[in-house]
Amino acid sequence: MMHGAGGHWGGPGGNWSGRGGLDDEDRGRIYDHEVVKRLVPYLKEHMGMFLLAVLLMLAYTATTVATPWLIASTLDSYVFAGSGDLSDLDRAALLSGLTRAALLLVVIVVGNAAANYVYMRVLGKISQQVLYKMRTAMFDHLQALSVPFFDRNEVGRIMSRVMSDVNQLQEFLPTLTLTLGDMISLVGIVTVMLLMSVKLALVTFVVVPFLIIIMAVWQRYARTAFVRVRSAISVVNSRLQQNISGVRVVQSFNREELNLRQFDNVNRDHLDANLWAIRLSAILMPTVEVLTAIALGLVILVGGAMVLDGELLAGALVGFALYVQRFFDPIRSLTMQYTQFQRAMTAGQRIFELLDAKPEVVDRPDAQPMPAIRGEIAYENVTFEYIKGRPVLQDINLRIRPGQTVALVGQTGAGKSTMVSLVARFYDVTQGRITVDGHDLREVTRESLASQMGMVLQEPFLYSVSVAGNIRFKHTDAPMEKVIEAAKAVGAHDFIMRLEHGYDTVLHERGGNLSLGQRQLISFARAVLAAPRILILDEATANIDTFTEVLIQSALRELLKDRTAIVIAHRLSTIQNADMIVVMDQGRIVDTGTHDELLGRSPIYTKLHSLNFQDEPAAAEGALDEGDVAPASRPSRA
Repeated sequence: MMHGAGGHWGGPGGNWSGRGGLDDEDRGRIYDHEVVKRLVPYLKEHMGMFLLAVLLMLAYTATTVATPWLIASTLDSYVFAGSGDLSDLDRAALLSGLTRAALLLVVIVVGNAAANYVYMRVLGKISQQVLYKMRTAMFDHLQALSVPFFDRNEVGRIMSRVMSDVNQLQEFLPTLTLTLGDMISLVGIVTVMLLMSVKLALVTFVVVPFLIIIMAVWQRYARTAFVRVRSAISVVNSRLQQNISGVRVVQSFNREELNLRQFDNVNRDHLDANLWAIRLSAILMPTVEVLTAIALGLVILVGGAMVLDGELLAGALVGFALYVQRFFDPIRSLTMQYTQFQRAMTAGQRIFELLDAKPEVVDRPDAQPMPAIRGEIAYENVTFEYIKGRPVLQDINLRIRPGQTVALVGQTGAGKSTMVSLVARFYDVTQGRITVDGHDLREVTRESLASQMGMVLQEPFLYSVSVAGNIRFKHTDAPMEKVIEAAKAVGAHDFIMRLEHGYDTVLHERGGNLSLGQRQLISFARAVLAAPRILILDEATANIDTFTEVLIQSALRELLKDRTAIVIAHRLSTIQNADMIVVMDQGRIVDTGTHDELLGRSPIYTKLHSLNFQDEPAAAEGALDEGDVAPASRPSRA
C-alpha cells in the first residue's frame, strides 16, 4: 500500500474517528432498532424456517407453562382426594385417572423436549446462514472501499469486525426468539398464577419492584462494560496482526521484549474489561436467586396458612410453588439474554458501521468505460492533499507520450508514490486533473481503467496458492502455455522448475518459501501475462540482489515494449536510459530531462547520482563482464 509522500500526512494508525476511521466509542444499547431493521434482509429467504422456529418455541413455552398446572390438578384430583377411606371402585377410578394424568405428563414433557430440540436445530441453521451472508457481504464491501479507508484503519481492527463481531452477532436470533418465548412464558405464568390465587400471586409480585430497581442500576454499568470488551479485543487483534506481519523486523532489531510488554498492556486491558463484565454478570444471577428464594418462602408461609384455613387446596399450593420457580426462570433467562443482546447490538452497530463506510473514489453516474488505451498520460495543474490544508503535490504539470518510459526520482517524501497512486486512481486529485489519452480519470469507470493498467510494487504480494495461480492472478483462464511464456520472459522459469512441484508448487503465506527476488520475478511474470497498456513500477527492484536485478533488466525489454511505463527507483542504475527522468522535491517537479541532461544541470539529480554510484557493487561488474546478460540499465525506448 502506498502512503503518499513520506511523512507529509498522518498515514495509518492516526486518529480513528477524527479522520473518518472506524469508531470504537461507547454506544452499546440493549436494543437498536436500526440494527434489527438492517438484519431483516439477511433473514428474508429464511423467513419460513424462522416462523417454524417461532411456532416450535411457542409450543415449547406452552408445554412449560402447562406442566405445573397439570401436576397441581393431578395431586388435588387423584392423590390428595384418595388419602381417606375409599371403596375399591373409587380407588380404581382414581388410579386410572392418575395413570392418564401421568401419561399426559410424559407426553407433554417429551413434546417439550422435542420442540426445544427441533427449534434449536432450525434456529442454529438460520443463524449460520445469516452469518455466512453477512461475512461475505463484508468481504465484498471491503474490496470495494478505497485505499484511503485502509490508510486510516488498522488491519487488526477491520479483522475484528469481520470475525469477532460477526461471531458475536450469531447469538442474536436465538436470543431474540428466546426473549420472545420467555416474555410469552412470563405472561402465561402470571395469568395462571392469578387464576389459581390472586392473593398468592400478589405475594409473589412483592419482590418484582426490587428486581426492577436492581436491573436499572445494573444495566447502566453493563452497557459500558460490554462495549469496552468489544473495543479492547479490536486493539488486541490489531497489535497481534502488526507483530505477526512484522516479525522479521521485530527479530532483526531484537525488539521482542518491548513488543511483549506493549502487547501485555493491551491484552491486560482486554482481560480487565472481561473481568469487569464477568463480575457484573456474576452479581445479577445470585441477586435473582435470592429474590426467588424470598418469594418462594413468602408463598409457602402464606399459602400454607391458606391450606390450613381451607382457602387453598394442597395440590394448588404445590403447583403454585412450582410456578414461583417458573416465574423467575424467564426473568433469570431474560437477565442473561440482556447481556447477550447488549453484545449483539454492539457487534451489530460495529458491523453496520463498517458496511456503511463509503468508497471515497467512486465512478460518476455518467462515467463511461475507458476505450483501448494508447498510453498518453497528462497531469494538468494537479494538487493533492491527504489531509486538508497539507498538500503533498503542488501544481504538477507533466505529459507522458504513449510508449515512453518515465522515471520519477527524488528524496523520500518528494511525492513519487503519490504521483503513481493518482494515475492508478487510488485517490482523486484535489485540484486539476489527470487524463489518459485525453480522458479525465474521473469520467471513466475505474474498473475499465484498472483492467488496462498494471503495477509492480516494492513488496510483491503473493497468495497461498500455486505458482501458476499467482502468475495468472485475475486471468484464471489463461492457458498454461501463456503462464510458462510469461515466466520465461522475466527469467523465472528455471527456478520455478527447480521447485518441488514446479508450477504447481503451493506458496507459503506471502510467498515465504521463495526468496524476495524470486517473489519479485513472479510478480513481473504476472504483469507480463496481464499485458497492461500502462505499467507502474514502484521501487520494483529495490529489494532485489544485483544479479537478479540484471536478469530483470534484461526481461524488461520485452515487458516495456510498446507500453507506457512510470518507474520509481532509488537505484538510478535502473533508470539511466529512461526516455524522461522527472526530478521531484517536496511535492513539486523541479526538473525533467534525460540522464545526461540532468547530470549537467540538476543539483538534486547530481547529488542522488553521486550517492548511488559512489560504491558500485563489484558483483554487478563481474556479471556484466561475462557478457551473458544485458547491462543493468533501463533499455532505451527509441
